[in-house]
Amino acid sequence: MTNRWQEMYRQKLLTAEEAVTKIRSGDRVAFGMCGAEPQAFLRQLHTVADKVENVSLFFSLMMGEYEWTKPEYAHAFTQEAWFYGKTAREMHKQGNCTVIPNNLHRAGPDRYECAPINVLVHSVAPMDKHGYFSMSLSTVYERWVLEMADLVIVEVNPNMPRTFGDTLLHVSQVDWILECDAPVFEMPNITPGPEEEAIAGYIADMVPDGATIQLGIGGIPNAVAQFLRHKKDLGVHTEMIVDSMLDLYEAGAINNSKKKLDRYKFVGCFACGSRRLYDWLDDNPSVEIRDGHYTNDPYILAQQPKMTSINTAISIDLTGQVCSESIGPVQYSGTGGQRDTHVGAWMSEGGKGIIALRSTAKKGTISTIVPMLTEGSIVTMTRNDIDYVVTEYGVAHLRGQSVFERAKRLISIAHPKFRDELTEQALKFGWLPRRPMVVKS
Repeated sequence: MTNRWQEMYRQKLLTAEEAVTKIRSGDRVAFGMCGAEPQAFLRQLHTVADKVENVSLFFSLMMGEYEWTKPEYAHAFTQEAWFYGKTAREMHKQGNCTVIPNNLHRAGPDRYECAPINVLVHSVAPMDKHGYFSMSLSTVYERWVLEMADLVIVEVNPNMPRTFGDTLLHVSQVDWILECDAPVFEMPNITPGPEEEAIAGYIADMVPDGATIQLGIGGIPNAVAQFLRHKKDLGVHTEMIVDSMLDLYEAGAINNSKKKLDRYKFVGCFACGSRRLYDWLDDNPSVEIRDGHYTNDPYILAQQPKMTSINTAISIDLTGQVCSESIGPVQYSGTGGQRDTHVGAWMSEGGKGIIALRSTAKKGTISTIVPMLTEGSIVTMTRNDIDYVVTEYGVAHLRGQSVFERAKRLISIAHPKFRDELTEQALKFGWLPRRPMVVKS
């Protein structure tokens, strides 16, 4: 590290208490996502609540719990989220948080065009000898915000892995620096149950050797990874890099050799998982954290051979409309990259877009395959875009099929105790023919 960059670093260094005073009334402030969340800054943000007003805060999948999120600070801060987590859901109940509907690959560009954000606060890995920080675990929308921002504050955390891709940020591009030595947020590992394992078995049969895969996080994706361990020459082009991908790499299933773009590279726009994952990412040239505008562009995804996208849902109606982000009208998560990756996958030669869900919810008391989505439910995937749906009872291929055929296929993979009721409702709404029908696989 040259003396020049060291001196510039020292001149910009301040405490977290000082850093939050740089926020002014009317600012529009975005934070690094998920593991890149600036913890020390956010722990101090409430201390300026009596000095500012009309400050808009933008984030996605916030993982920490902070004082400023409480109702008594609503006079100073309003929150907008691209994707809800536990904290955002709680603020939503208070009436002080709203969602930004988006497809992930457009999250940054759309905000740039409609309402530019003027402040970015991001957690980074320490500066190297050339004066570069690494944005480490997330460049989902942050690179676009970096171009918009008048003020850039970085929180240097030695526990952040140094990653490659679109992550380089030079000290000369930064206005202020604070330091934080805090554990990086980890995503708990969800152990799959028997239903998830049954779903994973069906999905594994759909993934050929040489496929490029996109996996989310949760019981179903974890189970899918277990069932893919015997595959060969898999590649990864995903939005989220997770532990299950590391497991497949160590099992020899992933080598990225058959990818058309970014050959021999793992590509994602953010990573979240265990400390083991972060240690593997650190200084690993085979992994690139790229701008979400690139990773999730359906036209980029479509260029990968046998692109296979595996996402989960909350419910699906008998015509193929998918709700993955709300419970009725109550926002639960977000669209994220689901439509991006699903559509990009079925546009790929030999590719597949897969929506996976358990056939029931609430301990088996309700069907997730329904005649109509609950009133107010958000349609995350339109019926025009849907490709495959998988439950523990089988696979329904819907793309190109009529509503008659879709209803029949979806009923066949619903829980058996709900099939008669679904059939009755489908006949009532005209979604099944009133004559015997044979469905070809």
